[in-house]
Amino acid sequence: MLDFRNTNTLWASVLVETLARLGLKTAVISPGSRSTPLTVAFASHPQLQAIPILDERSASFFALGVAKASGQPTVLVCTSGTAGANYFPALIEAYESEIPLIVLTADRPPELRGCASGQTIDQQKLFGRYVRHYLEAALPETTVEQLCYLRQVTAHAWRSCCWPVPGPVHLNLPFRDPLAPVPTGAAADLAEVIDDQFFDHLELLSAPALRAQQGSELEPIALSKLGQTERGLIIAGPAHPPDPQAYCRAIATLSRLLGWPVLADGLSPLRNHASLNPHLITSYDLLLRHDHHAQALAAHQVLQLGALPTSKVLRQWLQQTDPLRWIVDVRDRNKDPLHGRALAVPWSLAALVAALATSPSESLRTISPYGQAWLERDASARQRLAAQLTLLPELFEGKLSWQLPQLLPPETPLVIANSMPVRDIEWFLPLNDTGLRPYCSRGANGIDGTLSTAMGVAQNFGRAVLLTGDLALLHDSNGLLNASQRGFHLTILLINNQGGGIFETLPIAAFEPPFEAFFAMPQTVDFAALAAAHNVEYARISSWLLLQEQLATLPDQGIRLLELRCDRKFDAQFRTSLLTAIGDFES
Repeated sequence: MLDFRNTNTLWASVLVETLARLGLKTAVISPGSRSTPLTVAFASHPQLQAIPILDERSASFFALGVAKASGQPTVLVCTSGTAGANYFPALIEAYESEIPLIVLTADRPPELRGCASGQTIDQQKLFGRYVRHYLEAALPETTVEQLCYLRQVTAHAWRSCCWPVPGPVHLNLPFRDPLAPVPTGAAADLAEVIDDQFFDHLELLSAPALRAQQGSELEPIALSKLGQTERGLIIAGPAHPPDPQAYCRAIATLSRLLGWPVLADGLSPLRNHASLNPHLITSYDLLLRHDHHAQALAAHQVLQLGALPTSKVLRQWLQQTDPLRWIVDVRDRNKDPLHGRALAVPWSLAALVAALATSPSESLRTISPYGQAWLERDASARQRLAAQLTLLPELFEGKLSWQLPQLLPPETPLVIANSMPVRDIEWFLPLNDTGLRPYCSRGANGIDGTLSTAMGVAQNFGRAVLLTGDLALLHDSNGLLNASQRGFHLTILLINNQGGGIFETLPIAAFEPPFEAFFAMPQTVDFAALAAAHNVEYARISSWLLLQEQLATLPDQGIRLLELRCDRKFDAQFRTSLLTAIGDFES
């Protein structure tokens, strides 16, 4: 596994072997000359999956998807110059959504910088504050002391990527010639010195070991007030835990311990394991649009798990009523955009459940009358929504989100684009027991890299479905360059409403011009032709029955594009009236 052909090959192979011993599984590599030693080392390592992707921007979002789905660090490798700059949007998302990425940018040596040498820019701290750790590595040397240094800084980068808050790290790695693995004899003498024992201690820094540290360094918190009210809520925001069922069971236990209902975001696994928890609420946004519900359901205490759901209505209601909030997040980041009466609780969900279960004042409780009021109103709202959507023949994009649990095979990983799709999922995704696994880039909430991220998720699971609008798909259409090279399947559910549907919900929609040209920005791309250009299977979906037939089973390999053409103006108007009408009833 170590390559002693020359200084660069040994240096790169020690770095790669260190990462492999720490638990790395996947590296995503874009082509280039200066990164040759790294590419050769990753591509030839027998225990690593090295994936070539032409476009660095697409590669970075692909790696983001792999890391998001696996929960493990993924490596990105690129050459010098502007190549690394293409990583920036994905790194911002990784930083904000706490996804572990290790970025390795190759660079020219110091003597070739700042002198008009080709393909050279200033790569020092290229990503600013959007990395957890940055290092300009030393130039490769064939000494035991320097190889120990390389092993140490690589292990430190891994630790910084995983703990205490996961996120991207950046190592800038200069290389002198020769870049190709030509034998020079410079490193041959070290073959008897740098062996397996050189790496043995690294298992103590593996991802499981770091997670164990994370659980042992929690500080005690006062639980004396938590739960000392019947008017309490649990709000479960976006989450993609490695074991969704265990996560759902833990929240169900928490709900029973406190006697509180759970407001379940569409981006959490809770709605897709509904039978595990009888106290789930999904129509909170639709109910809280009406004053009589908002006032009657005002909470005194809220237990917020992670970030808040997408719902603007929910956030405004919390801001206005300002209940005492415990924000539970083991990574101890500020998750309070409302700046209310909030207490950050740096505990894991498991630790919190264990602490409550052993508290003398806590035992399993029946749902409170306040919680029962939530459940009854939620049931009425869900019934009214089902009655409206069941018989709707039009290809209304909101109905697609409502029907997904009926259409998709169990446990399908579902990647959801930002803008309208993520909101439709929150408003309309019903309770179900299909085990769907939702993923969405809600760190920075951008539409960039949507397709490539979905392909990364599919790479991890072997298959996935992407729910996206036309602009988000076109913004990352370079991702289709990888369509024929991957051994997974991705179905793209394309809602083509000829523009940015989310802008129809904003006040600017009333101003024409400039609304259509500068905000909705409809495109004239023929998606059938785009699919054909990349050898992607294509089908136009003209009815709900046809969609059901297409999604009954997912293929094993390849990418296919299913296009649903919707009317943006109709959908915006119908959605607005529907969201208002569903909660318009007396308790």
